[in-house]
Amino acid sequence: MTDPVELTTDLIRCPSVTPEEGGALVLLQRVLGEAGFECTRVDRAGICNLFARWGQKGHARSFGFNGHTDVVPVGDATAWTMPPFGAEIRNGVMYGRGATDMKSGVAAFAAAAIDFVRHTPPDGAVILTITGDEEGDALDGTVALLDHMGATDERMSVCLVGEPTCPNTMGEMMKIGRRGSMTAWFAVTGVQGHSAYPHRAKNPLPAMARLMDRLAGHELDQGTDHFDASTLAVVTIDAGNPATNVIPAQCRGTVNIRFNDLHSGASLSEWLKSEAATVAETFDVNIETKIKISGESFLTPPGPLSDLVAQAVETETGVCPEFSTTGGTSDARFIKNHCPVVEFGLVGRTMHQVDECVEVAQIHQLKAIYTRILTDYFA
Repeated sequence: MTDPVELTTDLIRCPSVTPEEGGALVLLQRVLGEAGFECTRVDRAGICNLFARWGQKGHARSFGFNGHTDVVPVGDATAWTMPPFGAEIRNGVMYGRGATDMKSGVAAFAAAAIDFVRHTPPDGAVILTITGDEEGDALDGTVALLDHMGATDERMSVCLVGEPTCPNTMGEMMKIGRRGSMTAWFAVTGVQGHSAYPHRAKNPLPAMARLMDRLAGHELDQGTDHFDASTLAVVTIDAGNPATNVIPAQCRGTVNIRFNDLHSGASLSEWLKSEAATVAETFDVNIETKIKISGESFLTPPGPLSDLVAQAVETETGVCPEFSTTGGTSDARFIKNHCPVVEFGLVGRTMHQVDECVEVAQIHQLKAIYTRILTDYFA
């Protein structure tokens, strides 16, 4: 049987900080290829990605897994009590960057897929899409893999993303959707002047303060059946002005919005621009607005796929997972246009932290859950 802990160890020891491949995808291509998977590197714009399929191309029934091997930077290496890329185990816990997010998840579904097709070859296909660009801009990772699948007539019937989804206890939560995410940058430009003669200047700061207050004080909604209320956070206001006797010419501010299915990136963009225009007219200043939509909100309605995953989780853990749409974004936001998609993975308490770690027992448990999902899907 394929040991997911050993595979996690090998993956953590690959220093694959975005956008470096670090040897992780090379390792997975070798392991999956030896198990009979047809592997294709789908590299684009300097980003490395791997597509792997066992079974007939274009089969009517194909189960897909998605994940990433890139990790966030270590940060202050001296703050770590364990080597960031050492994958050392102490007291049943493995330490290392990517231990939780999400090399253990990739190792678990790769090990489950390998053993499943070896011992109970299914009537269908098992597809693994693994990217090196989830923690970065995500423009040439899973998107490139989906573009490749579209160009080569490859298809997943359903997909499970192996991101860590459980807040505290293994099995307690799975994701059936995600909120949308967008960021807006505002630059308010007035006229610089002496602070003793404010009537000779156009101060951009009161205009920015008014704009930020209008945005932050506005209730976007009260939530929906499957989503919490949308949120807007002011993340920075900066005039870059070290002088106390100068009114600056420009001030910049940024907000981040996480929105539910009552909104779209386009509708919120129009609202932001309208608010900026109102404030600009009131204060007789110029406001430039730049907006980036990182992902739209989406929902995979509870049904066969979520029930399949939930039943496997409860059978292996004794815990019935909550269906959730909380948290940040994931690559599921791209896959939802290709096929039904849900997410389930480990406890994510330490992801992106110093001394990121995972309980070794959870890695074995996660492989067992993924194996049961495959068994039940193809039964």
